[in-house]
Amino acid sequence: MRLRTVLATVTAGLAAATTCLSAGGPAAANTPSVHACSPAVSIDRFSDALDKTSYDGTFVGNFSALAVDRDGSLAALSDRSSLFSLDARTLAPRGVAPLADENGAALDSEGLVIDRDGTRLVTSETEPSIRRYSEDGHILDRLPVPDALRVAPAGRAVSNGTFEGLTWFRGGRSLLASMEYALSGDTSGAVRFQTWRRSGAGFALSTQYAYQPDAGLGVPEVQSLPDGRLLVLERGFTSGVGNTVRLYLADPRHATDTSGVENLTGQDGVRLVRKTLLADIAACPTLGATAKQPQPNPLLDNIEGMTITGRAKGAWKVLLVSDDNQNAVQTTRFYYLSVKPAR
Repeated sequence: MRLRTVLATVTAGLAAATTCLSAGGPAAANTPSVHACSPAVSIDRFSDALDKTSYDGTFVGNFSALAVDRDGSLAALSDRSSLFSLDARTLAPRGVAPLADENGAALDSEGLVIDRDGTRLVTSETEPSIRRYSEDGHILDRLPVPDALRVAPAGRAVSNGTFEGLTWFRGGRSLLASMEYALSGDTSGAVRFQTWRRSGAGFALSTQYAYQPDAGLGVPEVQSLPDGRLLVLERGFTSGVGNTVRLYLADPRHATDTSGVENLTGQDGVRLVRKTLLADIAACPTLGATAKQPQPNPLLDNIEGMTITGRAKGAWKVLLVSDDNQNAVQTTRFYYLSVKPAR
């Protein structure tokens, strides 16, 4: 979702894909005490290599989602209807494919997963929708969406508050999309997590869950762990103060199916997705980062995308990216985290 910032088109030549480290240099990257954000999360490094660059005539930025492709490269989704392929090591762009709806109109593209056959599933926040695309960007089909989750007046969702996060779920047997904000009438402030199960060659609507973000925050991204738990990003912005970004471990395995609950009011009998704070990103070491506008920590920006890239030494390797909104006072920044959630 684009936060309230003044847009400015600032395109510069691609800087060297230099990874920014703390003053301690590469050796310090393996020192948890230097890089710890919390007992469960450490930040290994960050990179601003793609900030205010262009590739093949397309602005590189506005990133809203990340995914690991079948060949090990990174797929990076821009909310301006572009899907980039990036080198996983250097982040250098290797290709870009335009996306559009059935009428050729641009999307507000926010969530991304890549299926085992190489097709891309992409959410658009405007309706909302989830479409399946071929690798070259052609529409294959479209998933059903519950009426209540549609943007008003068709449904009860608020504009720019729908499907921001998308992830495989239950070992790839299901798909889960997270709403960013609560529906009208859901006075508790809980947001809906909608799932689909594989059905033949497509997907059918399945269980829905309710997740309670912290006050004033929304859910820009979610990623599933193999055991059925979720990593959930929560985010907000306060003018003159900056961003709040928190990473939670969430467990939907005993949560109520809310697909038949019209209004979430905090009523008894509705078990929410349980969550545990892993880290407030403002508590991470700065690693020498600078910010172009006020921030609680200069490392922070409008973090919106997240993917799990692997596992090493008992920790999940998690990559985050910020959406710079093509704005001169924001930064396209990649964050490399190690996450060890409790069992």
